[in-house]
Amino acid sequence: MINQEISIREAVIEDLPVLLQHEQGVVTSERPFDPTIRNSDVTYYDLNALMSNSRALVLVACDGEKIVATGYALEKFARHYLDHETFAYLGFMYTDPEYRGRGINGKIISGLQEWASSVGLTEIRLHVYSENEPAIRAYEKVGFKKHMVEMRLRTNLP
Repeated sequence: MINQEISIREAVIEDLPVLLQHEQGVVTSERPFDPTIRNSDVTYYDLNALMSNSRALVLVACDGEKIVATGYALEKFARHYLDHETFAYLGFMYTDPEYRGRGINGKIISGLQEWASSVGLTEIRLHVYSENEPAIRAYEKVGFKKHMVEMRLRTNLP
């Protein structure tokens, strides 16, 4: 049964087993968009480091005690020619498929945005695969705008 009251809180080390499962959910959902992701075990994040970093925040959305969505913000250095020195980079944006379409990702983003503002970050960025239209729509719904397209070319060299 899905509870209507979803709470957002900071992740704690005891959440790590579930966070690692969600990380694999991210990898699984991104593989169809990126043929260069290895077919073996893949990890994207150092979740311990993120949770202990004072310039990062990992949030979880909970339905009761069950973690149903995740996301982090990490302060990163901007390119030297931009009008901001640092920015908040969002990652680990994952919502359990059973809970998608309920605005939970927007609540996570709102919490990360509040954190970014509280630590003086005025720019927030994230990456999303150009063919991942549901994710793009979700990000646009909370105010993100398309900015740049990364392109790739695989050579025929071994």
